Amino acid sequence: MNIEIKDLRFTYPTGLEALKGISLSVNAGEQVAIVGQNGAGKTTLVRHFNGLLRPSAGSVWIGDWDTSKYSVAKLASRVGYVFQNPDEQLFSRDVLTEVAFGPKNLGYEKDKVDALVKRALSLTELNDQTETNPYDLSPTWRKMVALASIIAMDTPIVIFDEPTTGQDAVNVARIANVIAELKKEGKTVITITHDIDFCAENFERVIALSKGEVLLDGPAREVLGQEEILAQTYVDPPQLTRLGKMLGLKATVINQEEFLNALK
Repeated sequence: MNIEIKDLRFTYPTGLEALKGISLSVNAGEQVAIVGQNGAGKTTLVRHFNGLLRPSAGSVWIGDWDTSKYSVAKLASRVGYVFQNPDEQLFSRDVLTEVAFGPKNLGYEKDKVDALVKRALSLTELNDQTETNPYDLSPTWRKMVALASIIAMDTPIVIFDEPTTGQDAVNVARIANVIAELKKEGKTVITITHDIDFCAENFERVIALSKGEVLLDGPAREVLGQEEILAQTYVDPPQLTRLGKMLGLKATVINQEEFLNALK
């Protein structure tokens, strides 16, 4: 399911113009990271995808749906959104009820709900926590509950808002595994992130925003290698990219595998 953004503009009631005429296309199955400094417009942009915000001008299309004509509840069948702070979306008495809520609310048959919940719990390694109250879990595991609750909805598009914030290395690896599985299933995965190394390891395309406009957009290697332009939005290239340049490597490398191959 494609996403089409046409001359999108958004101004908050305070008068702050957060988006200044953004036009983008995201094809079905793409893995896209959106980067930029705080206030660049990243969250404002993606909250238009599920109707949490409505354009001041321009349009956002999710498949053949103009988001301005559909409710948030309706758009939830196409766009799943994992908030940066899981406490903003967890409300059930136990993990199983929390994860099952979304697919039940979408009206799926019981057998489908059960299968989706089982898959989501397995993917996020929560099988042994089904009877636990989410708020009795650590923040790290609450993040996984929030993630599982969205995966269980089986939406063609999944958005992660700062998925690695506050996560240890083990949980970052779990999240990376979830993204890889969603990719195998042909899902469109979009993330907002300040974690450029995570971005380089897991996403094929990078969009850099600055002051409500698109600064760069293209394959991860091309975007993350443009250090001077990225500096305009206070984003540094990945550590290995910078190290590779310091060592005089001819190719732009963005992850460990590429770095080691370039050294050979």
